[in-house]
Amino acid sequence: MNDHEFDDNLFDERLTEGKIDTSSVETAVTRILRAIGEDPARDGLQRTPERVARMYAELLSGYYADPYSVVNGAIFEVQYDEMVLVRDIEFYSLCEHHMLPFLGRVHVAYLPDGKILGLSKIPRIVDLFARRLQVQERMTRQIADFIRDLLHPKGVGVVVEALHLCMSMRGVQKHNARMTTSAMHGAFRANLATRQEFLENIARGASPLQV
Repeated sequence: MNDHEFDDNLFDERLTEGKIDTSSVETAVTRILRAIGEDPARDGLQRTPERVARMYAELLSGYYADPYSVVNGAIFEVQYDEMVLVRDIEFYSLCEHHMLPFLGRVHVAYLPDGKILGLSKIPRIVDLFARRLQVQERMTRQIADFIRDLLHPKGVGVVVEALHLCMSMRGVQKHNARMTTSAMHGAFRANLATRQEFLENIARGASPLQV
C-alpha cells in the first residue's frame, strides 16, 4: 500500500473540493431557534446562525483535509530504533450521536524503522481526525492506522483519554466519568515489554483530566 492508497472510510476525495455549506447551516440553526420557542430576530440571536455555521466549519474541518497534505513530506530517514512518544496532545471533537463535544488528550508512540515523522505533525494528525463527527473508538484506530501506513514502523501505540459532555450534561449525568481507548500495532501489540513501557511512560506524572 503506497501513501495515496490509505484506506480511510471517512475521507472522501470529493470533500477536498468543497466547503461546509454555511448557508444551509445558518438556515437550519434559524429553524432550530424558532422550534425551541426563541426569536431569531432578537438582539442576542441575530448573528447566532452565522456564528454557529462558522463554528462548524472550524470544528469539522477534518472532513476537508487530506492527511498526507497535513504531513507535507515531513518524513526523515534517521537510524533510530527506540520509542518515540508524544504525550498529552489536547484534542476537541464532536460526538456523532448528539453533536456534543468530547475532549481530552491523546498519547502517540511508535518504534521507527528507518523513518521518523516531524514532531509537529503528530498533533496535526490528531486534530485532523478529531475535527469530524466522531466516536472515540474510531478516532483512536484512525490515528494509529494512519501512522502505521505512513511510516511502516515496527510498532504504533495510541491511547486516548476523554470526557464526553453527552454523558455529563445529559442522560446519566456522570460528571467524573472518563473513557480510555487504545489501538496497538506491531511490537506494541505483540511485545508485552514494549506495550508496558509505553503505558508506564504515559502514566508517569500524569495529571487528572480536567475540563
